Amino acid sequence: MTSQPFWKTKRLAEMTRAEWESLCDGCARCCLIKLEDIDSGEIATTNLVCKLLDIGKCRCSDYRNRSTRVPDCHTLTPRLIGELSWLPSTCAYRVLDEGGELAWWHPLVSGDPDTVHEAGISVRQYAVSEAKVPEDRWGDYVMAVEKSGSFNPPKPQPQPPKWPGVAKASKNPKPRR
Repeated sequence: MTSQPFWKTKRLAEMTRAEWESLCDGCARCCLIKLEDIDSGEIATTNLVCKLLDIGKCRCSDYRNRSTRVPDCHTLTPRLIGELSWLPSTCAYRVLDEGGELAWWHPLVSGDPDTVHEAGISVRQYAVSEAKVPEDRWGDYVMAVEKSGSFNPPKPQPQPPKWPGVAKASKNPKPRR
């Protein structure tokens, strides 16, 4: 008889810190900058990523200090997962919170940290660092606009459409209640 992996036997709140951290698949979709129109509530996803993201590795270059250096960076907790509608539907934290199964490409399932990239899930092939683009041009990098709910960013178009009238820019919009 083989034992089940921890993510199938434990709730998110029961996991050790090491188990919790290992759930991150390294896609970096949560690091994509989202713009929120405060009048309409629309959330536009750009192909711009946080200045701290090492795009080649799809990992934060200063993970320990990220919340200090980037004040609107969220530290995920089991309680917060259900409140963040902009988390990708592929995010392991969200998938498990909603009672789903990890995908074949997740490193915990495949045993290979590169499958998330090979499957085209990560932002590695299309991300641009926010540090390279003036904030007043972020609207030029919008890939998708959604009212709320599931966040599944498409691969960017050759020339992303402009999203005029961005009322407020936020890397991670406030959770909706």
